[in-house]
Amino acid sequence: MKLSTLRLAGTTTAARVDDTTATLIDGYADLGTLLAQDNWRDIAQAAHGTTVALDGADYAPVIPRPGKVFCVGLNYASHIKEMGRDLPEYPTLFLKLADALTGPYDDVVVPDYAASQLDWEAELAVVIGMQAYQVTAASAADHIAGYSVINDYTMRDYQYRTLQWDQGKNFEKTSGFGPWLDTDYQLGTRIETRLENEVMQESTTDDLVFKPAELVEYISHIVTLNPGDVIITGTTGGVGHARKPARYIGDGQTVEVTVEGLGTVRNKTIVK
Repeated sequence: MKLSTLRLAGTTTAARVDDTTATLIDGYADLGTLLAQDNWRDIAQAAHGTTVALDGADYAPVIPRPGKVFCVGLNYASHIKEMGRDLPEYPTLFLKLADALTGPYDDVVVPDYAASQLDWEAELAVVIGMQAYQVTAASAADHIAGYSVINDYTMRDYQYRTLQWDQGKNFEKTSGFGPWLDTDYQLGTRIETRLENEVMQESTTDDLVFKPAELVEYISHIVTLNPGDVIITGTTGGVGHARKPARYIGDGQTVEVTVEGLGTVRNKTIVK
């Protein structure tokens, strides 16, 4: 089952994606609100409200206001190698604010003072569907609602000003997130980034060092994960900053991040 948050008539609504149409899920302003219900899956499956065409639909971030967004750094073996590091013993965690999220097809508007080293990071996003605290990896799947796609859009010059990465990861409305959540996705499909249709990153999602279940176990032993919280699992090799010479996103250029089976986020960068 695929679920999304759509923008309609100045507001948003949760919706079930059905082939070429979406069925609105009445009473739920977004997917995060729906996931807060214990029986969210039954509600979504039973929805029979208004349908809208998906062609030209205006997608909001799939979870517009997650309570928590955990990001995992250095979690694909290929990316770790290109950065000249050893495989980690524990996940490298940092946080992304909900304000950094934007729709999967929205323009990304970047202030000119932060536009010198704009980089892409194709990532698989895990969305929590049931509260998790101190859970095991074996039971983690029960706490995952599904998976989505995100570009962990990064300002490298800001990221490396200090030892803390957050400032380069949290510029307003820069991380395209969506277009939907898929409850049935399985690891092992192709993940890639294209810059102006040129392939920059390509791997498969089973190259992750720490798999989603392990991340849910690890993070839930630190803090309670609640429905609608998001874990962004890390990026693969091929980021612009690691290239020689380095390569970055320019004004007017479009980045596409695709996870096979989950869809594509496609964002054009506008520098102002």
